[in-house]
Amino acid sequence: MADVGQLFAAIVGDAYVSAGDAVSDDYAHDEALTATWQRPAAVVRPADTAEVARVLAAANERGIPVTARGSGTGLSGACTPHADGIVVSFERMAAICEIDTQNHVAVVQPGVTLDQLDAATREHDLVYPVFPGEYSASLGGNVATNAGGMRAVKYGVTRHQVLGIEAVLANGEIVRSGGKFVKATTGYDLTQLITGSEGTLALVTEATLRLYPRLEHSATVLAPFAVLDEVTHAVPRIVASGVAPMVLEYIDVMTMASITASAGLDLGIPQAVKDAALAYLVVVLEERTQDRLDESVGELGALLGELGAIDVYVLPAHSGQQLISAREKSFWVAKAAGANDIIDMVVPRAQISEYVTKVGELAQLYESLVVGCGHAGDGNVHLAVFQPDSEKRYKLLRGIFEAGMALGGAISGEHGLGTEKRRYFEELEDPAKIALMRRIKVAFDPNGILNPGTIFEPNHQPTNHEVTA
Repeated sequence: MADVGQLFAAIVGDAYVSAGDAVSDDYAHDEALTATWQRPAAVVRPADTAEVARVLAAANERGIPVTARGSGTGLSGACTPHADGIVVSFERMAAICEIDTQNHVAVVQPGVTLDQLDAATREHDLVYPVFPGEYSASLGGNVATNAGGMRAVKYGVTRHQVLGIEAVLANGEIVRSGGKFVKATTGYDLTQLITGSEGTLALVTEATLRLYPRLEHSATVLAPFAVLDEVTHAVPRIVASGVAPMVLEYIDVMTMASITASAGLDLGIPQAVKDAALAYLVVVLEERTQDRLDESVGELGALLGELGAIDVYVLPAHSGQQLISAREKSFWVAKAAGANDIIDMVVPRAQISEYVTKVGELAQLYESLVVGCGHAGDGNVHLAVFQPDSEKRYKLLRGIFEAGMALGGAISGEHGLGTEKRRYFEELEDPAKIALMRRIKVAFDPNGILNPGTIFEPNHQPTNHEVTA
């Protein structure tokens, strides 16, 4: 370990390498509930892209595994290092290089957090719209996992916002792709390929991100429903109505009770309505003026009544903000309650009702409790799974993923596969697609040093077909 530390200290300086017992437990894990913590041989903190390139070149030459790390807020185990590997931490690369108000873009280093970028863009009446629920999350981590969040129904996910990147390949080569423009047809789109690749293809050292005008007038509307089908059938109608919700969330009654109790939040909903409700829709609207907002809220309220809502509540501004904040912290509430796993299956939004019904049947079959909420506007359902028996939990999760895929969905909507969902991906995904992805991995990282074990099993030896195809 000392030798590994000395190797990289020669590149970034002694003060910016921790090795052996000097490595904090914080670097041994992300927030995945099922991942096994593992301290790396060393943590390396480069100052710029040139140092990242030299670090990767040295690691590649010696076959040292490399795990990139931003804030460590991921939920899939993709930030779990190897005992004989290093963590490349981007905490020193946390500069907002530029806020370009003419082209509506921000150029940032990977260590910048969502909080920091939001404060900087606010000064220019602009906003970066991706908020996946943890404001301390880094932009590098968001790019690596293609993070989404509640605003995806209106603005899309990280992939829709990344216009360009600077990245370092496993051998230390530096590449640039994209830029301050919204379209290009010039060869393969490496920007989009690397975005969402969970640190397995390259390390992003700079990202050019799309910004939007910041709309200051907003309202939070809460609608309880007595029938689950009415909740999920309301979603496409709301999206098609033209009111353009910024947030469109589904929260089941147990999750709503948990998150409001944890936050000490009283929304003023009568007990009789709470007793009758099975689930809630939370809709946030935003507009340029208060008059336009009032008009949209009125249209939405009338539509929700037609769609079967027990009642419609326009929450006071502070209560609305508290509810959204509580929803964003639902992971921590589930974790505190003893959840054994958190997953984020995505299905076509019109199939949410069918999917949730199937999840309930599977939970009953495997004697488990599964509760949840989700980004109903884009079909991303987040489920907290309570089943301590690992074999039962595996069968339950495999069934849940299989059911969602049968409806046209995917195993992860925004958390990524990491190490913890890799097994289900390998078992359920199209083998031809997996083989193609492996060939891409080999092309970018022939020695397999970048985040081994994430997405694909560790120590996979490429076949001749994978190398030459």
